[in-house]
Amino acid sequence: MKKIKPLADNIVVEPIKEEEKTRGGILLPETAEKDMPEQGVVVAVGPGKKTSSGKTIPIDIKPGQKVLFTKYSSTEIKVGEKEYLIVKQEDIVAIIE
Repeated sequence: MKKIKPLADNIVVEPIKEEEKTRGGILLPETAEKDMPEQGVVVAVGPGKKTSSGKTIPIDIKPGQKVLFTKYSSTEIKVGEKEYLIVKQEDIVAIIE
């Protein structure tokens, strides 16, 4: 298996796919239009963003944490049979505890 090592303030997230149901129990397809944040588990975190003075601003998020991130803010990648998303730190809106 290949390992993913994100650079700068990038974060690799394994998306959590949840079935969407209406109150009446109807399953909604993945293609249904949704503008809600997405959920995922952090797999790897970059070292942080470098400032113009050469300092590195560390990332507060750790591997294993469950996070919410804005929809359409990620880049999809596939490593082997698994699908991952690469998200910028600024696009993560919350940590789910």
